[in-house]
Parts: sequence; C-alpha cells; structure tokens
Amino acid sequence: MASLQAEGELGRICAFGDCDQRIPYFESIFALYALPSCEILFLEKHAMESLDLRVLGDVLAWRQAGRRVTLVTVVETWGSAPRPPGALLAVRDDGVVSGSVSGGCVEDDLIARIKAGEYDSLSHPSMVAYGVSKEEAARFGLPCGGTLRLVQEPVSDVTWIQEVLQRTASHQLVARTLTLATGQVTLHDASRSDAMQFDGSTLTTLFGPRWRLLLIGAGQLSQAVAHMAALLDFEVLVCDPREEYAATLGLDGVTRVLGMPDDVVKELVPDAHTAIVALTHDPKLDDMALMEALNSQAFYVGALGSQRNQDTRKNRLMEHFDLSAEAVARLHGPVGLRIGAKTPAEIAVSIVAEIVQVKNAAPSHAAAPAASTSSCDLS
Repeated sequence: MASLQAEGELGRICAFGDCDQRIPYFESIFALYALPSCEILFLEKHAMESLDLRVLGDVLAWRQAGRRVTLVTVVETWGSAPRPPGALLAVRDDGVVSGSVSGGCVEDDLIARIKAGEYDSLSHPSMVAYGVSKEEAARFGLPCGGTLRLVQEPVSDVTWIQEVLQRTASHQLVARTLTLATGQVTLHDASRSDAMQFDGSTLTTLFGPRWRLLLIGAGQLSQAVAHMAALLDFEVLVCDPREEYAATLGLDGVTRVLGMPDDVVKELVPDAHTAIVALTHDPKLDDMALMEALNSQAFYVGALGSQRNQDTRKNRLMEHFDLSAEAVARLHGPVGLRIGAKTPAEIAVSIVAEIVQVKNAAPSHAAAPAASTSSCDLS
C-alpha cells in the first residue's frame, strides 16, 4: 500500500485490488471478513434513529460488553469524498463496523488494520488522511476520487455517550468538543445555527435534530414521510386533531403535537431550520396551517394536491386569508419532486427529496412535483 504525508500526518492511499465495486459493499464485507449479516448492526437496528445516534448506540453496547472500540470522524474532505464532515464510523476490535466515512475502501483499510492489532496501543485521539489519485481510482475501479482527513479515537469512558443519547432523546441539540491532545470530552447545549468545527486541536460535533419537520396530518403518507425524515436527523412533529388518524401514528421518535394546525404553527415559531408540509387533503385543516406557515421563516412549506387544486388553494389563501402573492408564491405545491410517484411510500420519497433539495440549496430541475401525478383534487 502506498502512503502519503499530509501536513505531517500519517497518510494512506485507499487502493485495494480486491475491493470489487461490482459487489455491494456490505456483501463484500461479509465475504472478506466472514462476518454474519446479523453482526452488521447498523443494517437492522432502531429504524427511527438518526444514523449518527445509531453509531453511538452501537459504541455504547459494545463497550458495555467489554469490547474495544475506535470511533472515527470525518473532519475535512477534498474532491469527491462520499461522506461529509461530521460523518461517523465505529469499528469494534474484531472488525465489526457501524456507520461509514467513505464508499467502502477506507472502511476496508481500517477494519484490516484494527484486526491486525495496529490500534491496540492507541491511547489518545490522532489524525489520519486518505486519498486516491485519478490514476489509482481508474486502475483499481474504486468509486473514490477525493481525499479525506479523519480523527480516530479510542473509546474508553462512555459517560458522554450515555448523556448524548439521553439528551437527544429529549429532542435537545448537543455539541461535543474533543481535545485531541488529551482525549478530554465536554458537552454543552447547541443551537440550530451551529456547525461542526475543527481547528486541528479541538473537534466540535453536533448530535440531535438540527432541522425540524412539522407534518399536518397523521395518515399513511405522513407516517411514511415521518419515517424517512427521522432517518435524515429531522425532529419530526405531527399535528392532526382527527383522533381517527392520530390514533394510528405510533412511530418512535415522532412527536404528536396537540391543537389546531394554525395554533400549533404559531406556537412552534418556525425558523430557517423548519419545514412544514400539509398532508391531510382537507382544506379546513391544511389551509389553517398554511396561512401561518407561509408568513413564517420556515425554509420549506408544501401541500398535497394536484396543480388545479393548488391554483384554487392559492386564490383562496389570498382572497379569504389576506396572504400576499409573495407569501403564496413560497408554497411548494404540488408537493414533492417529479419522479412519477404513485404509492404513499413513493410520494413520501419525492416529498423528502424536495425538502432536502431546498435545505441544501440545490438547483431545482423539477418543474412540477411527483404528487401531481397521483393526488386527487379537492373541491
């Protein structure tokens, strides 16, 4: 394996001839390391948890079982790195992994090194850089093409993990600061506008919901949207005064908010990290939420319904609720990206995808959302 030096740190080239991209990554892990699929814990546990919190949950369980664990965090990327700064990977002493920091090749190297005992003497956090040149990526058929810098730390004390999990379970946003020289960890409250920070000596990462999603309606479509949004680390709130629908909500990690939609939106005080989607298909409920949401700071406001229904809705909001044309123009309707969605799950994919697109300020290439092909009209 070739190596490189990056600002005085140990560097490694991610280039493995046996990492065949034609084999799905997890399948290759099973084959190369003889791990039964049940050992890849992050494939099957706690579907409603965010991915980072799931990693911490696995770390806690492994340490309580007496296993050694190395926690790896992406701190900087260059080029086409597949995982953003802040992404987590935990590697157990026998090579079992939770989370990811790349498309697979970096994980392969870390697993091999940990199984070989190279990390047995790791007592403090350290840094490592990985990179792949275009020539090496083409030669080995790897999906990588960028460079990433990682902080790797041995996990000994799990008190901070327990506290993070407890606080995030209460919908708190927590910042964790790691001092690389000593391994000391401190926790403090964070705000939605905070971001991961790394200055070479301290690393501050965030845990908990930085983004909120309020769904009006608790039906089948709302439940599918809630499930997907929770996986994306949204704090998901659901408002539906209709007990017949709300009674079947029952999703872990999703909070039902009591009250009428307009009152709930007012009390929520939507900010630039809040999305609101009306999905009841009942204008008496949806419009109540929209008339407040469209005048708020919410970064995304959407509503279910066909294009004809949306035109009628916009006119109604301006004529009867005194909303300005500028406010009504903020409405995403028909809600979702145009992907030809038909089923509730497919429509949920289109809705969540559009929310993420707007959140990340991605350029929109969709003239009309998917729901317009399947939504029924409201009179």
